[in-house]
Amino acid sequence: MNVQPESSPLQSYPKRTIVLVGMMGAGKTSVGKKVAAMLGLPFLDSDVEIQTAAGMSISEIFASLGEPAFRDGERKVIARLLAGPPCVLATGGGAFIAEETRREILKNALSVWIRAEVDVLWERVRGRPGRPLLAQPNPKKVLSELSRVRAPFYAEADVIVDSVRGMSHEAMAEKIIQAISEHENSPVEARSAVQGK
Repeated sequence: MNVQPESSPLQSYPKRTIVLVGMMGAGKTSVGKKVAAMLGLPFLDSDVEIQTAAGMSISEIFASLGEPAFRDGERKVIARLLAGPPCVLATGGGAFIAEETRREILKNALSVWIRAEVDVLWERVRGRPGRPLLAQPNPKKVLSELSRVRAPFYAEADVIVDSVRGMSHEAMAEKIIQAISEHENSPVEARSAVQGK
């Protein structure tokens, strides 16, 4: 007997890839997996795909090739994934900041910014390995500055959903799906007004 995906307002039309953007620690991977399960879509993580393609960890790519080479590889991997069947795609924190990558996502997918306060992000990422951009003497300050600089780019996403401290991954996933459903069912003019575009 086949188990059907949990009921959701989007099940009848997951026609585009849903791309989750935002800072490290926002919950793109953990919540993204729940969103994918609820919609009956595959879940992919661009960082994992990049590591597989390069045969190196993100930290090793940064250390041996530098950030520009990583961003170039990231752009190519995301473009390849966007050309494939619809899925839920979690992206690295810097992916949406790169103009060409952001343009590809906005053109070919539905983007969701999972927005979170710096204190919430810090609680989630502090002391965890594999964050090369935080390998600094004052990582919380770096995280705060990255969040400040990146926010205007993230704000270009089609949908913005606030991450709430203490909310379960399931509840956050439901919140994201509801926000996407409202976006997809609203007139284009209303979408533009909400996003300030």
